[in-house]
Amino acid sequence: MKIVYFTHSLRSCWNHGNAHFLRGILSELIARGHDVRVFEQQGAWSLANLLKDHGERGLEAFREAYPELSSRTYSRPEEGAGHAWGADVVIVHEWNDPELVAAVGRLRARGGRFTLLFHDTHHRAVSAPHEMRAYDLSAYDGVLAFGRTLADVYARWGWSNVFVWHEAADTRRFRPPVEEQPRDGLVWIGNWGDGERSSELAEFLLKPAGQAGLPLDIYGVRYPEAAKAKLRYYGANYQGWLANAAAPDAFARHLATVHVPRRFYAGSLPGIPTIRVFEALACGIPLVSAPWDDCEHLFRVNRDFLMVRDGSEMTAALHDLKNDPELRGILVANGLETIRKRHSCARRVDELLAIAEQIRAPALESAA
Repeated sequence: MKIVYFTHSLRSCWNHGNAHFLRGILSELIARGHDVRVFEQQGAWSLANLLKDHGERGLEAFREAYPELSSRTYSRPEEGAGHAWGADVVIVHEWNDPELVAAVGRLRARGGRFTLLFHDTHHRAVSAPHEMRAYDLSAYDGVLAFGRTLADVYARWGWSNVFVWHEAADTRRFRPPVEEQPRDGLVWIGNWGDGERSSELAEFLLKPAGQAGLPLDIYGVRYPEAAKAKLRYYGANYQGWLANAAAPDAFARHLATVHVPRRFYAGSLPGIPTIRVFEALACGIPLVSAPWDDCEHLFRVNRDFLMVRDGSEMTAALHDLKNDPELRGILVANGLETIRKRHSCARRVDELLAIAEQIRAPALESAA
């Protein structure tokens, strides 16, 4: 099949978590022989920030890890939408200009014979619903939502073809190290963001790491000076931006990692762990999570990873992991088992192709 994906950016993962999952999905599709085309608007915010901070050197990790992937840019929405013509499946990610979303829909309405899907991997449907309702999805065949609770939002808006399509790990790249090396301390990879978890990071990461006597390395972007000062106060080592392709090596150097969900995923959108949980478990590193509701039973909580309720429980869990290699080994084995069985990008490609076929079949029958 010819598959076209419109993304904010394929090349840059600077504050752009969807790039992680997208790269794994597209790589898997190409490996299966599909014709994959990726388009992004010129001047994408994530790419511009990456190049500003790191220049062309910042793209090296992506290019080395994904030599089969490339993207083309467009300047105007109508120009970009034209690239959908002749495709079998077209997917438009939610971090695109509403004009591009509408333009692709108009092409579909004017006789485009492709299956057209909108892919939502963010919390704006509940945090900024007025922004999402501004998207014209009237000509789209369906919505791919990265969790059941997000899918339910679209269903309440009147959508019938809403499909739950969780993120997953690219197990071709995210895997345990071939040879173990000495591990020490904690690693946390994540962006400071927009104040969505500032107090939670102190309660579930910064304080417990120090209380458990574990050195803490932090990677990410958009840390204002006040945030950096807080990290220094707690003794954490801020390492700056880390290319996602380099994350497996960072995980391999550390004893454990921590997941601190943003408030919208801990409250308004339960059941959505976001990409880092999948990637960490795929790399074989023990993980402890701040509370979130795994209402879709994606994992075996307290078997694949540890879930705690407050900062004191986090400190105790980190202390246990520090001193109990058997516990670390059990969590690693269980987490890897669940990822490989249920949450690989290969599994998600199977799901995507089944969804496309499910939508396509009635359309063919009506055309006949």
